[in-house]
Amino acid sequence: MRIAILGTGLVGKTIGDKLVSIGHEVRMGSRDSDKAAAWSKEAGRGASHGTFAEAAAFGEVAFNCTAGTGSLAALDAAGRENLANKILLDVSNPLDFSKGRPPTLTILNTDSLGEAIQRQLPDTRVVKTLNTMNCRIMVDAARVPGEHDVFVAGNDPDARAQVSRWLKEWFGWKAPVDLGDITASRGLEMWLPLWLRIMSSVKTPDFNVKIVR
Repeated sequence: MRIAILGTGLVGKTIGDKLVSIGHEVRMGSRDSDKAAAWSKEAGRGASHGTFAEAAAFGEVAFNCTAGTGSLAALDAAGRENLANKILLDVSNPLDFSKGRPPTLTILNTDSLGEAIQRQLPDTRVVKTLNTMNCRIMVDAARVPGEHDVFVAGNDPDARAQVSRWLKEWFGWKAPVDLGDITASRGLEMWLPLWLRIMSSVKTPDFNVKIVR
């Protein structure tokens, strides 16, 4: 499958590396072509690079791995027409580190970044997922022992189901928890300040949520 990765940070590179390693064609997009080019050279066969727009046009599906404060601008650069009728897995979080740590959220309570992205891209099937954990766990569920949970949220039920299948097939997740429409992004994103506090306390990012019932 041809997959676009928007964003050259650690999250984008980790997801891109995993997808290339299991045989997908991955194009990483960025504003800074040098960063994307460096990744594609290191990742090897199946990896390529370009602008946000070139990556979005290339991919049959796309991941938004940009920093949350820049996601809307990056997706605008990617082009609404290049993402139309495609599934966009939104991994971003609206964290603002401009005043240091702990960060604040730029959007919360009655809105979310996931919803803002869906409004900006009405023809794209946005699914919020994977944003509640460290990127190494995103692509390797077995990194945390035992059963634990990943979530999906989006307005299109078929897109949520398809993303759930991809999460199982690509990254080893067993049964993603379907939270319904894109408004569930509010809670998923508001989890991040607590996640950062927990990481600081337990001294490792290798932990995750488990729904016990």
